[in-house]
Amino acid sequence: MLRNSIVRVLDGKTIAALAIAAASLTTVGIALAAQDRSTLKVPNGLAFSEFKGYEDWLPVAVSQTETGLKVIAANPVMMKAYRGGVPGDGKHFPDGSKIAKIEWMSKKSTESPYFVMVPDTLKSLSFIERNSKRFASTGGWGYAQFQNDAASDTLTPFGNDAACGYSCHTAVKDKDYIFTAYPKR
Repeated sequence: MLRNSIVRVLDGKTIAALAIAAASLTTVGIALAAQDRSTLKVPNGLAFSEFKGYEDWLPVAVSQTETGLKVIAANPVMMKAYRGGVPGDGKHFPDGSKIAKIEWMSKKSTESPYFVMVPDTLKSLSFIERNSKRFASTGGWGYAQFQNDAASDTLTPFGNDAACGYSCHTAVKDKDYIFTAYPKR
């Protein structure tokens, strides 16, 4: 008797409503499970949240390694300095300059009629910020890198402080510690 009552209650409209509710809850669960990048921080270093909006910064240049493609983008403060000739003639980027390096693994395009490599999975996100007082011991720059785990699509801080990229960038000290040049457009 109870079974018949349950079947009568679960008519077509009720089943459709339950299906929509279940799908909605699944979507909410997936959204809640996605990583909150704003909470990421390199231990004793820069926080991901300090680079909010990096996706909208202008491209400075692109680069390619044997296995990856990189876009280097800068915030408006740094782009203005680049366009004004920094880092040439001993000029330095002003405080507030920020740069992002977005790196993907590369793959051959299956759609292009000619050979071209395109981004595949995200490999890492790296950031540099100019603050001559906060980062006085590293030429005025703070560094952060976040490695991506493609399987889980989560980022993990790499390094243990804001100086994590300094030793590498000393090779370009004469260019205000920045590898990427602003090519002619």
